[in-house]
Amino acid sequence: MEMVAAAKMRKSVNAVLLSRAYSHAAWQAILNLRHRVDEGHHPLLTKRSDMKNICVVIITSNRGLCGGFNSHILLKTLKFFDKNIKNPNLKIEWIAVGKKGAEFLAKSGKNIIASFPKPETIAGTQDVSGISKIIIDGYISTQYDEIYVVYTDFVSAMLQKPRIIKLLPFEPVEDSELGSASKDTIKEEAFGEEYLFEPSPDAVIDLFLRKLINIQLYQALLESTASEHSSRMMAMRQATDAAGDMIDELTLIFNQARQAAITKEIAEIAGGKAVLENS
Repeated sequence: MEMVAAAKMRKSVNAVLLSRAYSHAAWQAILNLRHRVDEGHHPLLTKRSDMKNICVVIITSNRGLCGGFNSHILLKTLKFFDKNIKNPNLKIEWIAVGKKGAEFLAKSGKNIIASFPKPETIAGTQDVSGISKIIIDGYISTQYDEIYVVYTDFVSAMLQKPRIIKLLPFEPVEDSELGSASKDTIKEEAFGEEYLFEPSPDAVIDLFLRKLINIQLYQALLESTASEHSSRMMAMRQATDAAGDMIDELTLIFNQARQAAITKEIAEIAGGKAVLENS
């Protein structure tokens, strides 16, 4: 299982590295664009002052045997929102990607509005189109005032960190690890250029924003998948090492018991011989 997980990890890591620069560049572009257009051009640019409802998309795995991959992000996520949400009347609705997350949230009594199995093979942004539609429609209709995405960020084969992104509304500094400082905070650049929109600002911004949300969800799914396979590979390696240690320990116990039995038999034979010689 370790070798299978390692093969899947390499494939997932390649996909993450290929798309990460594009994802960050797209986020940078929307942050630079955000202050050059009127918020009235699109409802996805509108920031709400009265917070009533938020939606959290959390990405976990479908299966276990991956160490603390699921428990780590789930427990830290609940702790993060309990600590940072001060309004007792604020409602949180959850979208679970991955069976383990859905099961945990259901047992915790959370309000799950949608649940998706995590794709075993990620083909493209179409894998997150259903999630994207829910959160975009919910934000435009003012059903939600903020949208968060929580996933496990792939740092290396040995290190993966839970991360949260405030996806909507778009803000310059909303990418951070749960419980620590941000690894790659994307900052706005002070470009002086003015943008010309064709055919119209509304059409361009609408298409751009929807694609950006798809890209960010897709990248989060890729990062989580690479982290999952890395965690599973390490868990299987530790299990293999532990099994080897147990085999060595049991072999030693068996050899000691066997040696004791042989010694006992030799002692009994020697004792019997001595009795016969003395009689």
